[in-house]
Amino acid sequence: MTKLPAEGVLLRIFIGETDRYHGRPLYEQIVLKARELNLAGATVLRGIMGFGASSRVHTAKLLRLSEDLPVVVEIVDTEENIQKILPFLDEVVQEGLITMEKAHVIRYRHRPED
Repeated sequence: MTKLPAEGVLLRIFIGETDRYHGRPLYEQIVLKARELNLAGATVLRGIMGFGASSRVHTAKLLRLSEDLPVVVEIVDTEENIQKILPFLDEVVQEGLITMEKAHVIRYRHRPED
């Protein structure tokens, strides 16, 4: 079982849903890389509206569903472990925003395996 200290780091990667890396969705590749690096966990959140540096609004509210909705990948772990994925992100995130902030970890548990 992975243990996290009370103080961790929250890494957020803001990208587009259609962003790709080696033919697969970029968000998927980021999660797989986080797993490969044994990070504590990763979650992908799909936004319903947003805009980035280009100021072009992406929304699911239009008559047709936007094909490039905003996606946020969140990873919480120790700062030391988060540092392991940063070179990969530098390589694969061609357009987007990456932020890091301190996070107070309240609880990190999983169900025992049967």
